[in-house]
Amino acid sequence: MLEAPLSDDPQQRRVAWIAMGISLLVAVLMLSGKMVAFFLTHSTAIFADAAESVVHLVATAFAVFSMWYAQQPADPAHPYGHRRITYLSIGFEGALVLSTGVVVVVASVRALFGAAQLNNLEYGVAITGALAMINVVLGISLRRIGRRIRSAVMQANGQHVLADVWTSVGAVFGAGAAWLTGRNWLDPAFAGLLGVWVLISGVQLLRDAYFGVMDRADPDHTEALIARLDDAVRCELIAGYHQLRHRAIDDDMWVEVHLLLDGETSTHEAHQRATEVESTLRAALPAHRIAVTSHVEPVAHHRAHPSGHEQRDPRQTRERVKLTRKS
Repeated sequence: MLEAPLSDDPQQRRVAWIAMGISLLVAVLMLSGKMVAFFLTHSTAIFADAAESVVHLVATAFAVFSMWYAQQPADPAHPYGHRRITYLSIGFEGALVLSTGVVVVVASVRALFGAAQLNNLEYGVAITGALAMINVVLGISLRRIGRRIRSAVMQANGQHVLADVWTSVGAVFGAGAAWLTGRNWLDPAFAGLLGVWVLISGVQLLRDAYFGVMDRADPDHTEALIARLDDAVRCELIAGYHQLRHRAIDDDMWVEVHLLLDGETSTHEAHQRATEVESTLRAALPAHRIAVTSHVEPVAHHRAHPSGHEQRDPRQTRERVKLTRKS
């Protein structure tokens, strides 16, 4: 039995579009300001910060496209909808961030062994510091809104904005230290540290994209669903269950489960019981729009049925089925 998820909340979609639109405009402002700061100072640390902003602008534009595409309704060719592009967006952003980290590290190494001429560092520090404060507010806002409306794309974008803050802070420290001490090598040294930080951020984004693409099950979701199914067994609504599977993309979730009933149960009653179990599963995670697909089978059939991919220790499931048979 399959029940389609509810439609998206128009107010949440409006908030998401406004937030991502602001993020795109701020990304343009960041890039413009940091490029001005770099041409004024020729600072490698500020160059590293500006390079990261180029990536952020491209990634934000792709994230906006991904949000639009993900909201397209399901069709015959995409019966589960288009929201899987969420993880393509996160992976694309991670790859860009990773490549930027490599560029920054290489540039910092070259600058360490060169004779960089730094100018107007006080202006570069002031511009970069002011831009960093803007990004702090934006990044925190995107993360909070993304968590509230359960948008992985927006949360990833917020994470990237905050990573951009740290590169800006590093650039301020690097250029500022060189300016105050007169030791120009401090500037590329800090740039190298920034490059390593950017590399780590890129790896984290790629990891998140991998987990999403591979349908990694959230342990908290698993336990919540199992608790409701165990309650159904204790209330004798069903005799047992197996082959519980689930996956989620943002706030959409799909759940599959096989429900075991007495072989003498009529088709009408089996349908009613399955419908009731499905309702309890949807109530287990109210923050998600859950589509439940259940398969009803007699307890005796479980002996010849493959165990499938269990979401908990299979030995526990087998013991539970044995107990229900005896009862």
